[in-house]
Amino acid sequence: MGANLSKALGKLFGNREMRLLMLGLDAAGKTTILYKLKLNQSVTTIPTVGFNVETVTYKNVKFNVWDVGGQDKIRPLWRHYYTGTQGLVFVVDSQDRERIDEAKQELHRILSDREMKECLLLVFANKQDLPGAMSPAEVTEKLGLHRMRDRSWYVHPSCATTGEGLFEGLQWLNQNVKKRQP
Repeated sequence: MGANLSKALGKLFGNREMRLLMLGLDAAGKTTILYKLKLNQSVTTIPTVGFNVETVTYKNVKFNVWDVGGQDKIRPLWRHYYTGTQGLVFVVDSQDRERIDEAKQELHRILSDREMKECLLLVFANKQDLPGAMSPAEVTEKLGLHRMRDRSWYVHPSCATTGEGLFEGLQWLNQNVKKRQP
């Protein structure tokens, strides 16, 4: 009962929770983003085998962020994390032009799952600080996002190590989840 009262008061006074699933190819920067948001620190990471989950609070919203490893052998397990997801944060290594088509295929496979039909899509065009990084417009084109008419999506430039662009992405998710709530 206490939990229900707390949720009701949270909705009344503006505190909300949002479940985010952060996916992308290996080495895109997912775990670095998660811990930059959570701790405001750059952390040394190793490839994620399994998942990390953290709660990040921003502007009275508790974002429960699930960061799942992106190695090709782990990707078939992603679908086990889809249920209840309100926002997909898909992280792209903007400098990795060789694997952008692979990222596109994985993104469209994720979004075609019925469990992900209603979720918002935020794409972080990460590693913008590196030479030769694709612009957000180029990432948008390469991922084929302009053809998506039945989903709210947004591509935002980011740099996980400095934190640049990360909270702006959360702000977009917050604003757009509000539009979907009755």
